[in-house]
Amino acid sequence: MTLLVARRLTVSTVLGGMRAPVIRGLDLSLAPGKMLGLVGESGAGKSMIGRAIAQVMPAGFAVTGGLLEFDGRDLVGMPAAARRSLLGRDIAFIPQEPLTALNPVLTVGAQMEEHFSHLGVNTRAERLARAIAALEAVHLRDAADLLARYPHQLSGGMCQRVLIAMAFASRPRLVIADEPTTALDVTIQARIVSLMAELQRRDGTAVLFITHDLRLAGRICDEVAVLYGGSVIEQGPARQVLETPLHPYTRCLQLANPALSGARRGLYALPDQMPGLRALAGMQGCHFAPRCPLAGDECRVRMPDLAGETRRVACWQPDLTAGIGAGPAPPAVGVRTSGVKLVEVRGLGKIFRTGSVFRRRQTRAVIDVDFDIAAGEFVAVVGESGSGKSTLGRLLMGLERPSSGTIRLDGRIVSVPGEAARRHRIRTAQMVFQDPQSALNPRRRVADIITAALEAAGADRATRAMRASALLAEMGLAPEIGGRTPSQLSGGQRQRVNIARAVCLVPKLLVADEIVSGLDVSIQAQLLALLQRLRRDHAFAMLFISHDLSVVRHLCDRVLVMYQGAIVEQGPVEQVFARPLHAYTRSLLAAA
Repeated sequence: MTLLVARRLTVSTVLGGMRAPVIRGLDLSLAPGKMLGLVGESGAGKSMIGRAIAQVMPAGFAVTGGLLEFDGRDLVGMPAAARRSLLGRDIAFIPQEPLTALNPVLTVGAQMEEHFSHLGVNTRAERLARAIAALEAVHLRDAADLLARYPHQLSGGMCQRVLIAMAFASRPRLVIADEPTTALDVTIQARIVSLMAELQRRDGTAVLFITHDLRLAGRICDEVAVLYGGSVIEQGPARQVLETPLHPYTRCLQLANPALSGARRGLYALPDQMPGLRALAGMQGCHFAPRCPLAGDECRVRMPDLAGETRRVACWQPDLTAGIGAGPAPPAVGVRTSGVKLVEVRGLGKIFRTGSVFRRRQTRAVIDVDFDIAAGEFVAVVGESGSGKSTLGRLLMGLERPSSGTIRLDGRIVSVPGEAARRHRIRTAQMVFQDPQSALNPRRRVADIITAALEAAGADRATRAMRASALLAEMGLAPEIGGRTPSQLSGGQRQRVNIARAVCLVPKLLVADEIVSGLDVSIQAQLLALLQRLRRDHAFAMLFISHDLSVVRHLCDRVLVMYQGAIVEQGPVEQVFARPLHAYTRSLLAAA
């Protein structure tokens, strides 16, 4: 039995008076209880497939050909009322950005009550009981207390689990999960993946799993489809496709992934970026040919068909794919570019006080933290969601005031209030926030956003335009992106704009909060190379907050492991990862 079927599905928009396909001749099928992974770079069309199923595409986009059915029912021609009865009940969604998917002015409880009301749960008591059970099912502690909180009072990982709980609450037949583990640390990711597998077995739920995490897709999906330029270019059993790829593009993605163990190796950074819709509309031959290391004359004039049985690939010469190699190994880390201490933190603590005057509640978010960062040194902070990583970064940037301890930045104490300390911090450090959607001004063009620091310094428009062009190229973004607003970009593109804004004037210290969590592996490889080049050229130091341990191992000199607000282990990355001394560090590595 097949639950979801797409046959020659085409989604198009109109550009310059011409029709431009966004999804091209898509063939997919998904059976109950199975998980199909959609992988590929940002802009490949992965999320558009989910939007086509729900018929909630952006203005100007529409299904213009092919078949799309759910349980034998035509999703494209279905009346709006019938489609609404399916969505949220039989077809559920887990959106990409948890911090913006939840309503910021409603409590978690109010939003879950609204969801259960849509599902037909009539009494408030029953709705609350089911909400608590759903939150507990995704391993959220103090579920009853969480119902009274607003989304901004939860971490990114906690917001993501709230959305996952709501998606599975109705026991849907199909779940479309759009990057559902992006904001989750490795231990919570392992629990969520295990939970999704449990729910699949219990209810026979089918999952369309959209992700840029190839390692995760290979581990949990039954099959994967690799998309490029709106087309499937390789499809088959997940492990086979991602361990022994036949298409050059899949092979390049595989080589762009940093390794968590074994010898450190270079990453393969694909040149340029995926062509935009205008370029794809007029392109002859294979769409990947302009970036492909194996492209020949035939590749540039004829589009290959997706051919094969168990393994299907659209390539004229798949037999040569294994010959593509990674780049040179990265320089050895662990050697500081300077002995000068850029950051000195001593006895740092932060206590949050919540509740009423008569019933105060204290949360110790950061507890007696000591560490240094030298000029040019990359130091990682890892730990579970809620361990205090982001609070530590916000304390360094002055976005939170310490309850105790001192912070010395480039020789000057900045943990005391005052205009002089604020100005010194602004000149020395910049921050990349976890959620690019809320960090970027929605009313300004990208070129103005990424050169805002130059604007504040009084630079003229020509200087800013030149710097914007260079930043877009460094971040792997097409030049026309500069004229768009953040709402016109994909999640990965917004994160790259977020990073470009922070490095515009190349600060001495970058505080990076989950800087690569929203990026696909090819852009991640470009970004890691960029950060290494900035470090080499400008003695650029970074506090790198991340849950991706493989990226930490590839990029950073030292690592701080945080648990419940305290640093429980720190040292050189290779030593800590190879011989962890603390039980919590061992559990993190085991989960990864």
